Amino acid sequence: MSTQFSDRNSVIALLRHSPLFSSLANTVLLDMLSHFRRETWKHGRCITGSENEQRFHVILSGRLKMGRINPETGRIVTLFLLGPGDAFDVISLLDGEPSPVTLEAKDDLELLSTPVEEARRWIEYHPEFNHSFLPYLGRQMHLLADLAGDLALHDTETRLARLILRHIDTDNSHHSLHLIHDLSHEALGEMIGSVRVVVNRQLQHWQREGIIISHRGKLVVQELEALLKKAMHHSHNSAAKPSPEKPKNRH
Repeated sequence: MSTQFSDRNSVIALLRHSPLFSSLANTVLLDMLSHFRRETWKHGRCITGSENEQRFHVILSGRLKMGRINPETGRIVTLFLLGPGDAFDVISLLDGEPSPVTLEAKDDLELLSTPVEEARRWIEYHPEFNHSFLPYLGRQMHLLADLAGDLALHDTETRLARLILRHIDTDNSHHSLHLIHDLSHEALGEMIGSVRVVVNRQLQHWQREGIIISHRGKLVVQELEALLKKAMHHSHNSAAKPSPEKPKNRH
């Protein structure tokens, strides 16, 4: 059934900033949009794997954390922190299996969603979508490989440095952070397989060294070269030098 949006043009403009939809012709984009429904999730909403619907979502605004939780210890590791233009869950889209991840809204979220079966039809019938979808899937797989490598090969200081470097806003001369700029120390710990107290201690140490500054709950990198050295100090050339992640368009 076709879904009508009263602000269709503004929704299309937002989708044009997504790596999944930016190159699609208007006719294809309008066909896809007709099968979406709009959803809003409040900040703090948490959905466990058993509650996940078989739907494909695209984020219009806000941030979403995808993680895995150990039911025995309650310990969480963040797999992805997604922002505007990102989609989930692309793995379930491919294999049709329920996702075991836990989803948490880090902000108020505005999303579009469609049944997985409908999104799978796009892959089959719209080659234009494949040209965007496959590179996006590849990027997510690389991020998972980076996370696995960091957890296996590096100590906490190195992992935290590499995390920050991946989220440097390269369009900002003050080296502010994209997506993770205001996350709690607990949330940062979940992204590197650590805990709040360890992250807090490390950030305080870097502030004393003048490498980062914290202002009103937001982190800014003061000495980029020094942070790069921290990221490479324990690597022994076993991993590629982390580079600042190309910033996404923010809405």
